[in-house]
Amino acid sequence: MTENTSLKNKVAIITGGGTGIGRAITLALVEQQARVVICGRRKERLEQTEQLIRQAGGEVLAVQADVTVPDQVEHVVRATVEKFDRIDILVNSAGVDGPGETHDMTINTWERVLGANLDGPFLMTRAVLQVMRAQRSGHILMISSESGIIYEFGHTAYGVSKHALNAFTEFVQQENVDFNIRINSICPGWVYTEMVENTPGLERNKCLYAEDIADLAIWLLTRRSNIKIAAPVLIQTMLNPLI
Repeated sequence: MTENTSLKNKVAIITGGGTGIGRAITLALVEQQARVVICGRRKERLEQTEQLIRQAGGEVLAVQADVTVPDQVEHVVRATVEKFDRIDILVNSAGVDGPGETHDMTINTWERVLGANLDGPFLMTRAVLQVMRAQRSGHILMISSESGIIYEFGHTAYGVSKHALNAFTEFVQQENVDFNIRINSICPGWVYTEMVENTPGLERNKCLYAEDIADLAIWLLTRRSNIKIAAPVLIQTMLNPLI
């Protein structure tokens, strides 16, 4: 008998779901007939995405929240369970960049980047695991970066946060292997989004697009259980968008 890998009626939380990669994954999940919860700090972006989802006939809950604040994270998870009674998918997509090398980086930049890119995924993951472990099922996707695999000068805090996020992914996977919970880390190269669009010299036609990452996310979420992914998943183009 063919394994059922449908996402129909699955409940997914997407952080950073109002913009960029998070929005693209959200809309892709809606196409798969999943029910989605989007959270982010900017209310107007959440409302824009919410409108797109409703126009597509999707079921959505939008929650304004900062994923670096424990009480707000708990509110997102609690609101999801109250509305949908379960959580099947978490996509940790919220993140920020903060350019600078170690010798000239401010403490504020370091804390802001590590907070959004590492503390946020930790807090969200910790919260949803309480639900997923009770269900004995679930799937968590970490949106990491190529910078979590290589060493890119000029973005120390960002690179450190993404290296650590990949390591965190491995720890969480090992801790939850007996609970039928999958955890994967996606490591894109340059993706043309609001976060990078003003980078000097960036050639848009050489970049990945958010929809490319969404395609990979859907494949990971719907793959058969016997297809194992043993390392962070890297997706990139053959051309350097800064050359």
